[in-house]
Amino acid sequence: MPQIVPRPDADGAWLAPAKLNLMLRVLGRRADGYHSLQTVFQFLDRADRLYFTPRSDGRVLRGRGCAEIAPEQDLVVRAAMALRAATGSGAGVEIAVEKVLPMGGGLGGGSSDAATALHALNQLWGLGLEVERLAEIGLALGADVPVFVRGQACWAEGVGEEMTPVALPEPWYVVLIPPESVSTAAVFNDPELTRDSLPITMVDFIAGERPNDCLRVVAKRYPTVAAAFDWLAAMEVKPQLTGTGGCVFATLESAETAQAVAGRAPRQYRAFAARGHNRSPLFAWQ
Repeated sequence: MPQIVPRPDADGAWLAPAKLNLMLRVLGRRADGYHSLQTVFQFLDRADRLYFTPRSDGRVLRGRGCAEIAPEQDLVVRAAMALRAATGSGAGVEIAVEKVLPMGGGLGGGSSDAATALHALNQLWGLGLEVERLAEIGLALGADVPVFVRGQACWAEGVGEEMTPVALPEPWYVVLIPPESVSTAAVFNDPELTRDSLPITMVDFIAGERPNDCLRVVAKRYPTVAAAFDWLAAMEVKPQLTGTGGCVFATLESAETAQAVAGRAPRQYRAFAARGHNRSPLFAWQ
């Protein structure tokens, strides 16, 4: 994959976009406790916004950010520290995060923030690392981080790190955010989770085979997610769960249709319309 050089937008913000898992199959549990998966990632034009202010004292600080997460546990801080450890850099920075993407929603907000931090600091600190090296550093932070680092819609296998770029239709989606955060660890540790699905091919996926093996467990554990799924089904669209949830989504024909469905969503859900993108908006906004 050729070197891609992302840039901040005209306001100086580095975008950390959402993703959708358009399919998720759990093929088995590995000896290391992780699960073997098949999934398809596509990006959305909805994003957190990150701002970076260099510091001369060598400290890494988080300014604005998610109040529910201690700064030292925040993936943007951990990404900065991992980048310094990998390169021996002593540079400092203060990172401000304008959060739009929910925690535990299956939209990849934390992983996307970490990936954007790796790209931004690689440039701001003059480190000159290639994309694949950033992806290696990102993998230690989370299985989804490399897809955001590479910035390409993809078919993924393994724990999600074995990626093949794909060119998909770029439709409009309506996304519902239930008022609770889903624990990925709890879902993958649930004894009722399907762990023996047979692998499928890209041809199967294109033909419409797009299950999410986590849906049954998530719907049982999180009633508001199940209710959001059922509400979308009642709107005569085909609902899907992204990742381990809790956001549910449906593919629509146009921006107008997606916005109309979002506008009719029950008040307990935050709903939005967004366009799918095969190139991450972190790279493509220009």
